[in-house]
Amino acid sequence: MKLQLPGGAFRAYLFDCDGTIVDSMPLHYVAWKRALAEWNCVFPEELFYAWGGRPVTEIIASLNEEQGLNMPVEAVAKRKEKLYYEQLPQLKAIPEVVEHIDAQHGRIPFAVVSGSRRNSVVGSLTALNLLEKFATLVCAEDYQNGKPAPDGFLLAAVRLGVEPEHCLVFEDTDMGIQAATAAGMASVRVPQPWERN
Repeated sequence: MKLQLPGGAFRAYLFDCDGTIVDSMPLHYVAWKRALAEWNCVFPEELFYAWGGRPVTEIIASLNEEQGLNMPVEAVAKRKEKLYYEQLPQLKAIPEVVEHIDAQHGRIPFAVVSGSRRNSVVGSLTALNLLEKFATLVCAEDYQNGKPAPDGFLLAAVRLGVEPEHCLVFEDTDMGIQAATAAGMASVRVPQPWERN
């Protein structure tokens, strides 16, 4: 599988992290299932992928609301992150995306724009020796409105000093693509795990 990039001379690449640079979504789902099972909360896999890109705390709050639960949001978020870190040795990169990182590294600046917390993003990128390739990381703590709002992508463009229309976004979720479009940026969709085989 090769990623087809839209035409144009882009001056910066902005990458989502989970499911885009790193094939972490299956590992995140295992962590979610374990953390939520402790509270008798169900999180169907289909919903997990549909909500890809949403901040962890927002997901827990929504599940509380939908299932009439009262899970402590911060505590469950921390537990879920801990269970994810324990699986980092199994983490792999998505080769079709890393190919573009390698080809353009040093030519144009890169940013990561993620709905995950900074420590999760740093952990994933460090595990794969990719962290130093990015000029800036925009994580859940850095902006108010998560995807599909454009806030994260717009902040990354400001930090890199590149106008939104000159940025190309790599994303694996519909919410992420919507956020890129709302930011006035071109995007390329990274297929989900089951679409890549």
